[in-house]
Amino acid sequence: MKKTIPTLVGFSAILTWSFLALLSTAAGPIPPFQLAAMTFFLGALVGAASWIFRPGAIRSLRQPWKVWATGVAGLCIYHCAYFFAIQSAPPVEVSLIAYLWPLLIVVFAAFLPGEKLKAHHVVGVVLGLAGAIVVITKGGNVGLANGVMKGHVIALFCAFIWAGYSVLSRRFGEVPTDVVAGYCFITAVVALGLHLTLETTVWPQTGMQWGAIVVLGAIPLGAGFYAWDYGCKRGDIMILGALSYAAPLFSVIVLLLAGFGVFHWSVGLACILIIVGALIAAKDLLLKPRQEATPLDAPSASVSSG
Repeated sequence: MKKTIPTLVGFSAILTWSFLALLSTAAGPIPPFQLAAMTFFLGALVGAASWIFRPGAIRSLRQPWKVWATGVAGLCIYHCAYFFAIQSAPPVEVSLIAYLWPLLIVVFAAFLPGEKLKAHHVVGVVLGLAGAIVVITKGGNVGLANGVMKGHVIALFCAFIWAGYSVLSRRFGEVPTDVVAGYCFITAVVALGLHLTLETTVWPQTGMQWGAIVVLGAIPLGAGFYAWDYGCKRGDIMILGALSYAAPLFSVIVLLLAGFGVFHWSVGLACILIIVGALIAAKDLLLKPRQEATPLDAPSASVSSG
């Protein structure tokens, strides 16, 4: 099937993001915007490195302003806003609100040409959301302990930004994934400016901390974004939305395997909910072929160079 491999490529991005918490912890007490500047610059280099062997790829940076606006909003605005949200409200509550983006992806994708929202998509993504809530709260109560705070509003904004970026990427299906390197570079520059304005520089002190930063930039914040772009443009975006709820679960599992924390029953329950939800959402892909419209089949915004 045309969408199976791209969907799996997109899912590989979700797998890499599962290591964000572990690698960020291993990087040491680096200020968040400094860490973002360092890792996104590395992420840009990951994409640009291949241009040595493909000189023509650099032309992918010549895109209309709509393409750049979408990409910069997705990577730059989302991550910078998320850092502000974490500093303005309890992190667990921020995470719960921000993780509405997979659900929003499924809803927004229904308006794309060639896509149709079906009952099993909704059931799958709701089960995934339930699993994410269980694992993030450790089976505790869901609520805003101190009422609605500025960080909560920013977190909701983040959810809309990332979902919008992911779905709108499909509208620019002809734009090469190479352009993501440009998104990463702009994000690094903005994060550096915020770091120099708001933070005090703290350099890594050990080889392990430097190594964690390099891996963080090269894989989750490098290769992961390129894989996500490819998956959103050519894979089954509704299935990717449901599968995205595996990220917080896998993140907790990775931390447990690395010795951070102890196993809790909520992890097992979340695993069941997310896996069942993903299987239900992917029913069409798993059980029968369906006519698939690629993003190139549908009318889209002009993405011609020049």
